[in-house]
Amino acid sequence: MNIHHIGYLVKRLEKAAAAFEALGYGREGDVTRDELRGIDILFLEKDGYRIELVSPYRPDSVVSGLLKTHKNAPYHICYGSGDFAADLAALEGGGYLRMGDPQAAPAIGGRRVVFLMHPAMGMIEVLEEKVPEEKGKAV
Repeated sequence: MNIHHIGYLVKRLEKAAAAFEALGYGREGDVTRDELRGIDILFLEKDGYRIELVSPYRPDSVVSGLLKTHKNAPYHICYGSGDFAADLAALEGGGYLRMGDPQAAPAIGGRRVVFLMHPAMGMIEVLEEKVPEEKGKAV
C-alpha cells in the first residue's frame, strides 16, 4: 500500500484551505460534500504530498467528536490499496480493528474507503485504488 493522503481535521474548511494555499498548496478540485458522513472535504497538494481537509457541516458528523477533542490537527494517514480485500484481511490479522464497513467516498470518485484503528498507532484509512467492476463494466 502507498500513502495517498494525510487527513487533516479542521473547523473552518475555507480558512484552513487559505492557510495551506499561503504555504504553496494547490487545490485538487472543489469542495465535496459527503452527505453520508456529514463532512465537507477538500484535497490540496504540494510537492507530491496530498492533504485532505475534513470539516463537519452538521453536529452529528463522523468527525464532530474528534474535532472537540483534537481541534485543528492531522488525524489519519490514508493508504491506497491495489488489493482491497487482501490488504484489509492482512491489517485485521495484524491487530487493526475496523471502525465500520467499507463505504463509497464521493470525494474520491466513489471508491470505497474503510477506517481502522490500531491500539499502538491510532487510526488509518484504506482506499480502494480501483473502482470495483460490476457485470464487466466499470462502476
